[in-house]
Amino acid sequence: MRSVVTCRLWTLPGAPDARAQLPVDFTVDPQPPYLVPHSKEPIRLLYRDEHLLIVDKPTLLLSVPGRHPLNHDCLLHRLDRQYPGVSAVHRLDLDTSGVMVVPRTKAALSELARQFQSRQIDKTYFARVAGCLSPDTGEITLPLTRDWPNRPKQKVCFTSGKSAVTRWRVVAREDKSTVVELFPITGRSHQLRIHLKEIGHPILGCDFYAPEEVLNASPRLLLHATSIAFRHPISGHKLTAHSPPRCIYAGT
Repeated sequence: MRSVVTCRLWTLPGAPDARAQLPVDFTVDPQPPYLVPHSKEPIRLLYRDEHLLIVDKPTLLLSVPGRHPLNHDCLLHRLDRQYPGVSAVHRLDLDTSGVMVVPRTKAALSELARQFQSRQIDKTYFARVAGCLSPDTGEITLPLTRDWPNRPKQKVCFTSGKSAVTRWRVVAREDKSTVVELFPITGRSHQLRIHLKEIGHPILGCDFYAPEEVLNASPRLLLHATSIAFRHPISGHKLTAHSPPRCIYAGT
């Protein structure tokens, strides 16, 4: 059986349409690839030992390489130049900045993956959302799944979605926005963005889920991973790292 191949195809102006000469089982994706901007901000090192790194990822830097060859610049590749052998045990979105833990050995990777899987790692985020969020604390429990026709977006789905839980605490209410601290119990893709949008308070600068007015309210996504706490994968000692949410107040 022949494999079905999906690719992106462009035809030069004035040239015959190459689509007409493709085999019937050759499908074409009409959308050009998304090329991410190359962040020039440095990666800030928060902690280092022989087993792992804890870093502060800047916004507009991929955590791991993208599929397109021009999207291979990422946090992992940059760190690998100085710390060969690093690997990924979790990710932050391209637009999200903040704290990440990066294993340097297979043993550290395995144990940290186990802690993530069993939800033994505590993460907190700060975000600035549209409107006046009330009450002061709350919990969002909306299951999430991929939105295939609109990938890479996700969506709420009560039939096939996976459990997703986010807790929040209001930090400050201002004229048209609220600063909120977020505690994701699960780690679904785009979980914080969707959950806040679904309760009527999308994150400022969110290009996937915010209406245009909220998107244009900030030059970047105002979501920052402020802390992570876990057991050291080898020694078992508790490690906690922090990154101040300056962008939430400065907007950059």
